[in-house]
Amino acid sequence: MIELRKDQLVFRFPEVHRDAVLRIEFQRTLRIPDDGKNYPLPPGLGRFPVRHVDDFAGRVPPRWVDHGGVMLPMYQSEALWVNFSASYPFAVKVATGKIDAVTGKELRPDLARRPQNYLVTPSQPWLDGYCIEKGVIRQFVAMPLGAGYSAEEQITGEAEWGGLQLTVYPMTAEAYERWRSREARYLTASGMVAGMPMARAALGMDMGLAPGGRMRQEIFADPHHLEDWDQDHTARCFVHLANSLVWRHVTGHEPPTVPPTAKEYAQAGLPWFEYYGAGETAVAGSGILAKLKSVVQMGKEKGDVPVPENETVTPGPIVELRKGLAKDEVREGRF
Repeated sequence: MIELRKDQLVFRFPEVHRDAVLRIEFQRTLRIPDDGKNYPLPPGLGRFPVRHVDDFAGRVPPRWVDHGGVMLPMYQSEALWVNFSASYPFAVKVATGKIDAVTGKELRPDLARRPQNYLVTPSQPWLDGYCIEKGVIRQFVAMPLGAGYSAEEQITGEAEWGGLQLTVYPMTAEAYERWRSREARYLTASGMVAGMPMARAALGMDMGLAPGGRMRQEIFADPHHLEDWDQDHTARCFVHLANSLVWRHVTGHEPPTVPPTAKEYAQAGLPWFEYYGAGETAVAGSGILAKLKSVVQMGKEKGDVPVPENETVTPGPIVELRKGLAKDEVREGRF
């Protein structure tokens, strides 16, 4: 079951285990400069508002109704990151335009290890973009679908899907009990405590996600066995990205204000973040995603300036985060 509560997607699997609950939210954030430098993690600036697509079926494209799921507003060239919150382990696939954000391959229904096509929570607390090399991602940046910037269009040549697709697989109850026992012994030996510090205009309706600036972020390798994941109990959700300029027309509500620029944030001396896992191994980046052109690179080829205010900045104080332990139902639809 998937529910939408307070702008969070809540995935529940009571048939697997009573603890099998995952919360996913979409955080507004700074768009880091797309200048070839590797930046630390930008902050979260609050959740995007999220609404049921079915509540506005007469005002959104028919294919959105077919896909089901939810929608949120984004300005052109705005950035986001995806936040995961769970104490129960899950394997999570994140795709944009049905292109896997970890491997760069087309979204597929099963889990794979070579290469790994999913994230593992709770060790992976968030995802900010496309995994282009080990320890480096390119930030998720919203661009109009059909303009040629999105990862989907660069890889497939088509502007068919847009948006963001999530697929969630819980750990089996048996594997969970073994994992919980190991974690309890580890925490007792290390003295660690539970709790993760919280860091952190186009004319068309549809928005896609495109690769932006480079950021230091590891995608951790799965430390579990593939058979530990319950692939018979899955849930998936299509997250539609609505142009903020038409959000008010569709929902009757104002979209969030435009977030500050990276330059404005840096000048204010506010913190950035670095996250360190506890001995986890990072996966290698995707050769497919590494070949994608960033929004700025693509804009230069088109003679366009798709992202204003792209000046290089010097990040202010950097806060180090270290791993600890960490009518609402949403219709899945077809995609």
